[in-house]
Amino acid sequence: MNKRGILDMTTGPFFKKILIFSIPLMLTGVLQLIYNAADVMVVGRFAGSTSLAAVGSTSSLVNLIINLFIGLSTGAGVVTARHIGAAEGKKIHQSVHTAMAISLVSGFAVGAFGYFFSEKFLTLMGTPNDVLPLATLYLQIYFLGAPGSLAYNFGASIVRATGDTKRPLYILSFTGLINVALNLVLVVVFHMNVAGVAIATIVAQYVSAILIVIRLAHLENACRLKLNKIKIYKDELISIIKIGLPAGVQSSLFSFSNVLIQSTINSFGSIAMAGNTAAQNVDAIVYTCTNAVAQTAMTFTSQNIGAKKYENLRKVYFMCLGLAFGISITLGAVGLIFPEQLVGIFTTDPQVVEIGKTRVYIMMSTYFVCSLMDVAGCQIRGMGKSVEPMVITLLGACGLRVLWLYTGFPLNKTLWNLYLSYPISWAVTFIALFICYFVFEKRLKKTRSVS
Repeated sequence: MNKRGILDMTTGPFFKKILIFSIPLMLTGVLQLIYNAADVMVVGRFAGSTSLAAVGSTSSLVNLIINLFIGLSTGAGVVTARHIGAAEGKKIHQSVHTAMAISLVSGFAVGAFGYFFSEKFLTLMGTPNDVLPLATLYLQIYFLGAPGSLAYNFGASIVRATGDTKRPLYILSFTGLINVALNLVLVVVFHMNVAGVAIATIVAQYVSAILIVIRLAHLENACRLKLNKIKIYKDELISIIKIGLPAGVQSSLFSFSNVLIQSTINSFGSIAMAGNTAAQNVDAIVYTCTNAVAQTAMTFTSQNIGAKKYENLRKVYFMCLGLAFGISITLGAVGLIFPEQLVGIFTTDPQVVEIGKTRVYIMMSTYFVCSLMDVAGCQIRGMGKSVEPMVITLLGACGLRVLWLYTGFPLNKTLWNLYLSYPISWAVTFIALFICYFVFEKRLKKTRSVS
């Protein structure tokens, strides 16, 4: 950290700084998983497989609706990091206050939309009748927490842009304990079923939002938040939208392909839904840890772009690719060795465990490809190019996945064959993004030589 309390990401040695930045980010992501895992574990063990299916069947729909705005928080982080790299104090101030204004507006809009249309969307997804009432109740309560969720995500993206990934970790450590404790009290003691885990989640989200705002208000640099100064600055709004909107659209449409897959899984019945839900929480650990490396690549790249130190970009890129690969291979091996034990954490139903193992075998053996794809996409986004990775990802990861549902899957309608759509789409997308990076790097260097 320099005197302004900001991590200098523009000078080496980079690998040590990448670890300093990414490890707390990984732990933060794992703690976020505890929110969902605690929900799944408590309802799976104390409320039954139908409740487990109800909670699990909502994740793709939640991501579809909320990820558009989470993408904007990514844009806020990129823009702020770029201004930090360029030491532009006034623009840093404006980007911070614009970001928090966006979080307030979008949080209430998402909350209202999700609350009133939850049942309609779940019905369109073909959610079974025995699951629908519980899934609707869980989702409606969950969306009441959208303002807190988005305020935290926007605030955390700004804090991380300064190089501080520890404060968000401390905050989620505390609120994670709140979430787990409330889960147990509301479900086990008061028998509130899915409503209990939903209430526990939104309480934790609002506490997280309050704590991140307090942290922003006490920063001793240009990123300091002043509540009476929150407003939208046009130029910063445009910059955030330029980076964040394509990222959000990509993430939402990515989730749309997962909604289609979830709808197909729903057709196999509530036991299959429960098995898929349990297994998702296993492979989500790999995604969370390697996605932290991808976010690291994006933030480091953003600061170096702001400082015009283009010679550092490739160093950061390959270090992050190597780190993500190593993490995914290591965690994937653990999943392949202990699939039954890991799925069994979330359910005691042997049928659910057996179905969950199918997903674990495929995902854990191929997740390293997804990890490389994420790093490649975030690296390009950190360079200020957000539309291109969006288009590539939509055509590759999403388009191929949907195509598989209508071509490859009908040939053999099994969950095993359905899950194959993931590694196939990841591989094609990564190759395209990997090539794309070098094209943009060449353009940057050419621009620099001309200027």
